[in-house]
Amino acid sequence: MAQEHVEEYLEAIYDIAGSSGTAKTNAIAKCLKVAPASVTEELQSLSEKNLIHYEPYRGASLTETGRVIAEKIKRRHRLLEVFLTDVLKIRRENVHDEACRMEHAISAETECALCKMLEAPSHCPHGSPISPCDKGITHCAACRTEAETATAPVVRDAVSPTANTTTLDTIKPPARCRIVAVPPRGPFRQRLLAMGITPGTEIHVIRTAPMGDPVEYMVRGYHLSLRKDEARFITVKSDQA
Repeated sequence: MAQEHVEEYLEAIYDIAGSSGTAKTNAIAKCLKVAPASVTEELQSLSEKNLIHYEPYRGASLTETGRVIAEKIKRRHRLLEVFLTDVLKIRRENVHDEACRMEHAISAETECALCKMLEAPSHCPHGSPISPCDKGITHCAACRTEAETATAPVVRDAVSPTANTTTLDTIKPPARCRIVAVPPRGPFRQRLLAMGITPGTEIHVIRTAPMGDPVEYMVRGYHLSLRKDEARFITVKSDQA
């Protein structure tokens, strides 16, 4: 059984029965939209792998190993739902299916980065709790501090003149530069990331409005406008600096 398939079954049992209950075969079949006969075969396989306890005519419950895997997948699923809703603005009725497709593909590193970017949300858009991570930290603030240290904007006066870094509001059009850092937290950061303004991305400064604000930019082939008081929070590297 492929790993994605294993995770789908463990997650279905977790959704139906929780961490310590029993899920009936027919309920699992309905959840996964497959035939009950297929479910019986898969449950026997999962039982042999010590991921579930399975008894014919009674159903399946998670072993400790199966529970850990199911809870990890469920955490990723709910983080993805927050990301899809709050950052990508996907309609809420569609985020569950989208998260189902994505949850098996992301790595532990990506899961951690998502949690940091979203500022460790406690609940998904549907109100279900998001479980703590397994990093062994005492509080989520430790992760956020680590993220801020890694991505904090460079202070212009403290930058070495040879570093060629400045803030985006100082770049005069037409010009091209590369993004070094964006704000470490908050809704403005999420808005920038949703627009494709991420560290390492090239940004073209196209033109300034007649009154000096806003400024038109091009990122990843798309035109967008930012006010100068927004652009000053974005650190870039440019030959103009």
